Amino acid sequence: MAASGAFGAEESAPAGLPPAGRADRFASMRAIKNALCAGLVLALSCAWAQTNANYKRTEDVIYGRKFGTALTFDIFQPPKPNGLGIIALVSGGWFSAHEAINPDVFRPLLAHGYTVFAVVHGSQPKYIVTEIEPDIHRAVRFIRHNAPKYGVDPNRLGLTGGSAGGHLSLTMATQGGAGNADAKDPVDRESSAVQCVACFFPPTDFLNYGQPGEDAVGVGVLAAFKPAFGPLADTAEGRQKLGRETSPIYFIHSNMPPILIIHGDADKLVPIYQSRSFVKRCEEVGSPVKLITREGKVHGWVGMDKDMEVLADWFDHYLRGMKPQH
Repeated sequence: MAASGAFGAEESAPAGLPPAGRADRFASMRAIKNALCAGLVLALSCAWAQTNANYKRTEDVIYGRKFGTALTFDIFQPPKPNGLGIIALVSGGWFSAHEAINPDVFRPLLAHGYTVFAVVHGSQPKYIVTEIEPDIHRAVRFIRHNAPKYGVDPNRLGLTGGSAGGHLSLTMATQGGAGNADAKDPVDRESSAVQCVACFFPPTDFLNYGQPGEDAVGVGVLAAFKPAFGPLADTAEGRQKLGRETSPIYFIHSNMPPILIIHGDADKLVPIYQSRSFVKRCEEVGSPVKLITREGKVHGWVGMDKDMEVLADWFDHYLRGMKPQH
């Protein structure tokens, strides 16, 4: 999703998409960065208070290939690792780019000893949501398969993201699962399930967006993001099909990992109705979930670095068995 200007009191608004048919890389990157600004990985830097956490960074680890294009993540390792990994999805408006990775966002997680994997996925408008979701499954499987190399427990992985990254986080929470035991690639035999999820303002139901029956499958509030939904979004029938395929709320079950959502109740780009309806459904099936509402906050706000501490505590509690501090 997208934000305008710095994170703070100003209302968010959809950013422009990369210029169609132009080779102007810098103009495209400006558009991508604007869109990513409300995603977790870039946007928190708009109002960031650094904490003391050093790290070792390993860039451009290839976790898969897509039509000849490498899919990559960066690894951030703290000086005193706790042996656990957090997968952070670099996604805003379903745009993703290596240039959007900002280490400052991860400092609270690194300070708690987590090794962070900043995952870049195939980006819209080249790829649509249904083509992006498999990238996240692949990334989790790759990290799990190589966990001993990275010094993390393959059976205790957390996942985080904001906005579109939050949507993809809940997609994994609801649909992560066993790999293909017969796959030629051993990575694809691994599970894509994670053990804990914490995210910001995620879309969860594109067919009931701000209220029951409100269609946002590339139309209405999300019209600026239509390229992420592809040609199926051209018809009402197609949107109904695609909305069910891509909305995490329709895949909720009782055996999901613990989920934390933080959402501002004045968010107009992703209405808090999205989180409330998702949480209600989780509670109905008995799946562990918690919603923290930030009163008067829009699609991103000053002080989100403190909320990252809350996320770190959530991971401490459910991945390390520690009592929350915030």
